[in-house]
Amino acid sequence: MSAHPRTLVARPLTAEAFAPFGTVIDAAAVAPRPMNGGMARRFHDLAAVEVVGEGSRVVIGLVEAQPYPMPLRLDLVERHPLGAQAFLPLSAAPFLVVVCPDASGRPGPPRAFVTAPGQGICYARNTWHGVLTPYGQPQDFVVVDRGGPGANLEEHTFAEPWTVHLPGQD
Repeated sequence: MSAHPRTLVARPLTAEAFAPFGTVIDAAAVAPRPMNGGMARRFHDLAAVEVVGEGSRVVIGLVEAQPYPMPLRLDLVERHPLGAQAFLPLSAAPFLVVVCPDASGRPGPPRAFVTAPGQGICYARNTWHGVLTPYGQPQDFVVVDRGGPGANLEEHTFAEPWTVHLPGQD
């Protein structure tokens, strides 16, 4: 792998490493509670989806996403100033998560993570992040985010793209 300064390797997604950017949604992190007469288990309150602005509401959608080639050429990140955004995979396939710390209103150097089977994520409101990035196969996701009036998307294109490698990728 190149020692180019705009190259990074994704690391396993953990709640601690992702905390500055949002919440890892992982049923293994909470104790389930029985419901429906013991015929179901509920993993409650896995992430809070914050929304702001008059007329705002939380919306639930479905995303059918095509896989990206790896290594990933990262030239665009986005953020949502009026609400958090959660993605829950409907399969156990891992996906790539890219986030950037805020650097005076612009994205700082990106960090990349690979989810474990079944993990989802909730980007905190106003967090710079890459696009939804499955790899290897198409993947479906439930998305929970903000609906309502107001501009809730800000995009940033890097002058020079980053290259994101999966662990063990040359």
